[in-house]
Amino acid sequence: MHDIGKIGIPDYILLKPGRLDQAELQLMRQHPQIGAEILDRSSSTLIQLARSVALYHHERWDGSGYPAGISGEAIPIEARIVAVADVYDALTNKRPYKEAWSVEAAIAEIETQSGKHFDPQVVEALKTCLPDIIALNAQWQEL
Repeated sequence: MHDIGKIGIPDYILLKPGRLDQAELQLMRQHPQIGAEILDRSSSTLIQLARSVALYHHERWDGSGYPAGISGEAIPIEARIVAVADVYDALTNKRPYKEAWSVEAAIAEIETQSGKHFDPQVVEALKTCLPDIIALNAQWQEL
């Protein structure tokens, strides 16, 4: 649900096997706002939570993210959690533009971004939950 706004992004960008150029990157960076607009009309508290995640999951702890450039605890906790989970998922799974990273390499990268990209407490929570995450991943891959 956090990337629902990607339905407004052309497939040639979403499926591009290489790096995005500046114009493509600018279009891709519109997906949080598109997602928030899609979810904005609901009065459901669950959908409003999803709207917050969609809008803010690319914000960074240090304020260098987008679309609002907010930082630290001004970023809703649900978006801070999804930001870490999203990067973990992106790193550990194959994408059209990259191979999957090992869990160890992904965690090392996330740790280097603690306090920059990510809320340090959320990074620590990921590390605490990692055995359960690995077990769930293995369980679902078997299906």
